[in-house]
Amino acid sequence: MSQPLADGVHDFDFLHGTWRIHNRKLRNPLAGSTDWYEFDGRAVERPFWDGQGNLEEYEATLPDGSPIRGMALRLYNPAARRWTINWASSTSGTLDPPMTGAFRDGRGEFYSHEDYKGRMILVRFIWTSLGPDTARWEQAFSADAGASWETNWIMDFARER
Repeated sequence: MSQPLADGVHDFDFLHGTWRIHNRKLRNPLAGSTDWYEFDGRAVERPFWDGQGNLEEYEATLPDGSPIRGMALRLYNPAARRWTINWASSTSGTLDPPMTGAFRDGRGEFYSHEDYKGRMILVRFIWTSLGPDTARWEQAFSADAGASWETNWIMDFARER
């Protein structure tokens, strides 16, 4: 039997501040591709409600010069001891399905079901604090109900000084 989740209201405190981000993204997920591309970005993370929520503003420029502008709203549910992550980009102007999850031993795992190119898949985010000035986020897709995962986007965060 798994241990009950600890009160995680401060799980995302490590992320508060301004970050330089190196992105590595798989060019064609769920197609057997091994072709990755890289680009840099920046994010500002602001807490609210005494840490029970935070807001991220993200900006990057793809290698072809196209901008990415996004926003993440993270909210902690104290009764469930779980976080939701809600993402929106300026491209669509809408919120993606919320990711739900929690941290255990410093590693956050968050899941959702999403439509990807006309089929429903599982999406997983993994958040890891690697010290006071570094963090990592990874996104993976599963087309087989979680039996296997393909990591398709990795962000390495370095705190701006």
